[in-house]
Amino acid sequence: MLQKDLTINIKGRPITFDTPKVMGIVNVTPDSFYSGSRTQGRDEIKDRVMTLVGEGADILDLGGYSSRPGADDVSAEEEYSRLAAGLEVVKEVAPDVPVSIDTFRAAVARKCVEEWGADIINDISGGTLDPDMWHTVADLRVAYVLMHTRGTPATMQSLTDYADVTADIITDLAKKVYELRGLGVNDIIIDPGFGFAKTVEQNFRLLDELGEFCKMGMPVLAGLSRKTMIWKTLGITPGESLDGTIALDAIALDRGADIVRVHDVAPAVATARLMAVMRKVRGI
Repeated sequence: MLQKDLTINIKGRPITFDTPKVMGIVNVTPDSFYSGSRTQGRDEIKDRVMTLVGEGADILDLGGYSSRPGADDVSAEEEYSRLAAGLEVVKEVAPDVPVSIDTFRAAVARKCVEEWGADIINDISGGTLDPDMWHTVADLRVAYVLMHTRGTPATMQSLTDYADVTADIITDLAKKVYELRGLGVNDIIIDPGFGFAKTVEQNFRLLDELGEFCKMGMPVLAGLSRKTMIWKTLGITPGESLDGTIALDAIALDRGADIVRVHDVAPAVATARLMAVMRKVRGI
């Protein structure tokens, strides 16, 4: 594994990855695949945010559009309304915690940054679902999570044909990084997109080969929390998948992940702290 010497700029504030970071999920939705992450109404959102921050979340990731297969479509207006409700709470109770906005829509991203000061755009489509997204990110000068997927949430699981899943995805992401750099986007986080246009077997291969993504020289995010690769493999439900999530997060961190995106912050923080000690022992 490579020596960690990575930094991204969050509105003039450098974020380093000498120790792994934990991104806590706040789903301001009624239909996200894991019911325990759904929050509706100010009180629920506030309780969720305060819990995640209290447990040590380094970043909060707010989503207002469920990307699970078969989820209902949501208008841009409704998505923004949901996100604004969450951002208002975060601004009140956790103003110093960096906030990521989970959206593939450029207009929604812009409003969240300009009106509420969001710090990071987490685009599950990697720029493929809105041609204005990359120019918007460049204009706003915010950090960008570049995730790999194919198609849309409705079609992605029919688009899993790869010659070599790891090599193909790295090639795709590298091309996009080149284009983003050309637009002036410098603060990029790489996300292989576990569960998006990948079979269960492909997800496990990507996890095993996560170190190849670290060689790209940018922070790597692993979003494994309670996903199908866990509960389908174990024959359980998303609600029963915490233990599996902890196990796979530990593997991801061992392979070099810089950020784990999770529903359950406290165990992820403990896992990240232990892995940070292991990295020191290894001298990396």
